[in-house]
Amino acid sequence: MARVIFRWTVLTVMGVFFLLPLIAMVEFSTRDPETWPLLLDWPKLAEEYPALAEGILASLAQAALTSVLMLVLLVPTAIWVRLRLPRLRRVVEFLCLLPLTIPAIVLVVGLAPVYAWVNYLIGGSSLTLVFAYTILVLPYAYRAIDTGLSAIDVKTLAEAARSLGAGWTTVIWRVVLPNIRSAVLSAAFLTVALVLGEFTIASLLHRTNLQVAIEFLGKSSATVSVAVSLTALLLAFALLLVLSLAGSSSKERRS
Repeated sequence: MARVIFRWTVLTVMGVFFLLPLIAMVEFSTRDPETWPLLLDWPKLAEEYPALAEGILASLAQAALTSVLMLVLLVPTAIWVRLRLPRLRRVVEFLCLLPLTIPAIVLVVGLAPVYAWVNYLIGGSSLTLVFAYTILVLPYAYRAIDTGLSAIDVKTLAEAARSLGAGWTTVIWRVVLPNIRSAVLSAAFLTVALVLGEFTIASLLHRTNLQVAIEFLGKSSATVSVAVSLTALLLAFALLLVLSLAGSSSKERRS
């Protein structure tokens, strides 16, 4: 009985801890009745807050391009290492997890000289943040893809396909990839959630994204800023919920 009471007490405290800020955000953002209708009216929002509209579009483009670049780089590499270079698996894992141990401010110090050349060569577009974000999401994306590959016998599938005359491109695209679809989706969803919430790198490199736009908007229109922040947070929660449901359905199919 005491254990049950303790569990419910812990759950209640955690629920209040997480839900109270969200409730406060909802209450504050609804003080102005025009705030939420404005968010649903994109032409009006873009007209009244062009910097916010630019930040939203920039973050969506960054999230999409980062997901594509991450998958193009990471999926073939992870599969190839498991099939042909298993001794390098620990090295690749270490390199992919390394950004997790480095604070974002330190990454910016290292990336600043690189982006000085990027500005000189291709300009200062906010889409150039895709390169930095790809490095930033490597730990989470690698773990998701590696877990998916660990759940199947990649070597046997590849050898069977090769014995039937399939090339390596066919092996990766038509044999291995369909079996790790949920892992790939997990990596993509995590990437989108991380990119939509990133502020430090974009701010210090003087680029535009959603969080930078929200920060500037908070100085002039606090209610709209909080409403947009709440929307971005709920979107991240929705992506993680879809990720959890996809993982559960994948486990049920395998069982």
